[in-house]
Amino acid sequence: MSKPEVEKRDRAGDGDRARDQLLAATPVTARRLMLAGISTAVLTGGDGPPIVLLHGPGEFAFTWLRVVPELVKTNRVIVPDLPGHGASRVGDAPLDVDRVLAWLGELIEQTCPSPPDLAGHLLGGAIGARFAVAHGEKLRGLVLVDTFGLRRLRPSPLFTLTLINFLARPTAGSRDRFFRHCFVDMNSLRDQLGPLWQPLMTCALEGANSPDQKAALRGMMPGLAWRAIPEEQLARISVPTTLIWGRHDRQTPLDVAQRASLRYGWPLHVIEDAADDPAFEQPEAVLAAFSAARAA
Repeated sequence: MSKPEVEKRDRAGDGDRARDQLLAATPVTARRLMLAGISTAVLTGGDGPPIVLLHGPGEFAFTWLRVVPELVKTNRVIVPDLPGHGASRVGDAPLDVDRVLAWLGELIEQTCPSPPDLAGHLLGGAIGARFAVAHGEKLRGLVLVDTFGLRRLRPSPLFTLTLINFLARPTAGSRDRFFRHCFVDMNSLRDQLGPLWQPLMTCALEGANSPDQKAALRGMMPGLAWRAIPEEQLARISVPTTLIWGRHDRQTPLDVAQRASLRYGWPLHVIEDAADDPAFEQPEAVLAAFSAARAA
């Protein structure tokens, strides 16, 4: 066996062990569903009104693990790996907008006994917003967390440079250099997560090296994330919609959310000491915002 094949096998084993560690630490069970022809890994837990959580590009379901333990106390929580991410597969057909929205529709049909609240982060938010435009009757509410789709995606130059370096050569070093632009204080976050930090970082690196994830991003990002959703479509969203935003987001800055809040009348919750992943950095503040959104 060649050295690259050995390294690939070892990374796969590390990823499986990391997911097992994260699963053991999170009050959910893992299952697999076939959705729009895509073999999809799904975490579920809790009872009560359903809430679906969609993660961002290059992420995986366990990036929600800091809010899931509280949510499962009152809700049925459904957290899939997006197509081609985590333990989900890409499938044979192209991942265009229609197929991704069909995938989400089938997820809701198979896991939610009633219309769910849908919370989407970054790419997950863009998917959720487009689904709400087309199928709002299938949702109870929509929460957009630092979402893509409100304007053309234009991250800061330094963010873009470190992202390109990470994607071109995914290593622990390039990953950490990139992640320092995703969080306000990565050292503090690492201390807070303790033994869960390394499994999360292992899964992130495995994803960056995964051909499935690379193919999924090539399919989903151009149609779902890079371009803005037309304003006339966003104005048609009829379900209660809330914005949650990290003050220091370097991908889609806070002023984008502020303008959307004014234009569409969507309440905006600004999360202090957070960049583009407030549910990971400041889970208590995001849970409070979730609670306010569901009570509205």
